[in-house]
Amino acid sequence: MNKPTSPFTKEQLLPQEEMIEVARKKGKLFIGIPKETSYQEKRVCLTPDAVAALTAHGHRVLIESNAGIGASFTDREYSESGAEITKDTTKVFGCPIILKVEPPSIKELEHINPQTVLISALQLKTQSKNYFQELAKKRITALGFEFIRDIDGAYPAVRALSEIAGTAAILIASELMSNATVGSGLMLGNISGVPPAEVVIIGAGTVGEFAARSAIGLGANVKVFDNSITKLRCLQTNIGRPLYTSTIQPKNLIKALRRCDTVIGAVRGKDRSPIIVSETMVERMKPGSIIIDVSIDMGGCFETSEVTTHDHPTFEKHGVIHYCVPNIPSRYAKTSSLSISNIFTPYLLQIGEEGGIENAVRFDRGLKNGLYFYHGILTNKSIADWFELSYRDINLLIM
Repeated sequence: MNKPTSPFTKEQLLPQEEMIEVARKKGKLFIGIPKETSYQEKRVCLTPDAVAALTAHGHRVLIESNAGIGASFTDREYSESGAEITKDTTKVFGCPIILKVEPPSIKELEHINPQTVLISALQLKTQSKNYFQELAKKRITALGFEFIRDIDGAYPAVRALSEIAGTAAILIASELMSNATVGSGLMLGNISGVPPAEVVIIGAGTVGEFAARSAIGLGANVKVFDNSITKLRCLQTNIGRPLYTSTIQPKNLIKALRRCDTVIGAVRGKDRSPIIVSETMVERMKPGSIIIDVSIDMGGCFETSEVTTHDHPTFEKHGVIHYCVPNIPSRYAKTSSLSISNIFTPYLLQIGEEGGIENAVRFDRGLKNGLYFYHGILTNKSIADWFELSYRDINLLIM
């Protein structure tokens, strides 16, 4: 008697691994860009070219009239790039995705619809507990662009703005040293037969590195101080030439400060910048020398520093000219806007390709790192500790 033949082979009867794929459906974004209202803020998140790239992929961009005027971008340029222009601020804040440089004020949050995606800076040190409670109430999903990491683990937005601040610090110092303003009439450069200007940089991070690059490019003598040997070594490697570096030892620092024409402060701390240069040290500096305190955003690293504005940027103390303006990149609004736009645009296109913010953060760890609110739930431990709020691990919310 013949055995019945099976319609399946032995291999087909063995348990097979089930392949489950999460379908990624492209989404169309509707992005609102309101005009910045924060004091001295002239930057805009997207340039007309960036808007053209987004609209070419089928996304909509609604921009408030004159939002780019501070960065020399006109409404006509945005309109020709495919953006929709409106004078209605409430309409812009009603978009599903809000894109800003500065975080929205409490008053602006009132115009934002529930379940909106907010992408902006967070600026933790300037926020209040009430701000986060308002985000929670409206179940907002919020990304802080200073927390977003790239594939190398670096913070692209922070680095880009630090590069601008470092380069700008030397340009500002050069301007202040001229007789046309308040300086001693020295040129920050290397002229044959004339001793070069002496520049001291405190802090060997990105700001310090780009300040050093700019000063060396002009021909100045540069001395860099930092307590991290690793940072000093990296700075020398990145610049590609030997230069004077030292740990922050009072004797060496005092000697350098007494001889320098300009000193750049670029030191960050956990809660505020540590005070590296005391008032006594400032008193011993040359009359007419310049202090540029880039650390003023976090309290300043000079004991004599006081916050100034772009309209009245300097003051004199002990014969030394102090420049202590927060948010230096805003002074160069067009360059800063181009830099920010270059960072935002690929992320926005990625969010569209992935079908929305939820899929995007699920597949991109660096973007997920920037998420600090998810549907009204706080997901950032630093914020929770700072304001004594409860939080949830984002990895438990997005699987």
